[in-house]
Amino acid sequence: MVSQLSEAMLDVIADALVDKGYIFLPDLVPSNISQVLLEKIQSTQAHELKAASIGRGAEQQLNPDIRRDRIQWLEEHNEPDAQYLELMTQLKNGLNRRLFMGLFDYESHYAVYQPGAFYKKHVDALKGSQNRILTTVFFLNPDWKAADCGELIIYDEADIDIEIERIAPKMGHFVIFLSERFPHEVTKTLAQRNSIAGWFRVSNSVHGF
Repeated sequence: MVSQLSEAMLDVIADALVDKGYIFLPDLVPSNISQVLLEKIQSTQAHELKAASIGRGAEQQLNPDIRRDRIQWLEEHNEPDAQYLELMTQLKNGLNRRLFMGLFDYESHYAVYQPGAFYKKHVDALKGSQNRILTTVFFLNPDWKAADCGELIIYDEADIDIEIERIAPKMGHFVIFLSERFPHEVTKTLAQRNSIAGWFRVSNSVHGF
């Protein structure tokens, strides 16, 4: 049985989103779920991952000057994906009850950054597009060292040259932020860096767009 997100934790997340638009949580996902997710990505063969693209719809393209991670989408009928997706459903429902955000569904993928990979500064959704409302990032990197780099940097929405948060991709770290508001980047990693990136969307959006 999947653990339940507590009402107190959902309150903390909702308050942070209202107050500053993002929150960093060191241990939102139970360790047993984190471990099986890690084992899954470690057992995934290179040919099962595809190069990540930029852009939407017909404008999607590969651009290794901007991003170099490789991805695999999570699927509800596969374990342990289903356990993680159930937690995200709890998060969605809890935030909708508190903030009336109209979050409808959630898409997510494993993202593997091999040494030398990065993702330059970008936003996950254009202002007013509503294709992605809320972004989540969950890290799966035990024994991560500062020298490995690969940090997630979140920038100020009013001045995109000002860092407001720099988060090491350590095992269990979880970040939530409003997709339209915050430019962010992944610095070049010097070790394999594993994560799950996800986006809550509203009902009129289309998967992958």
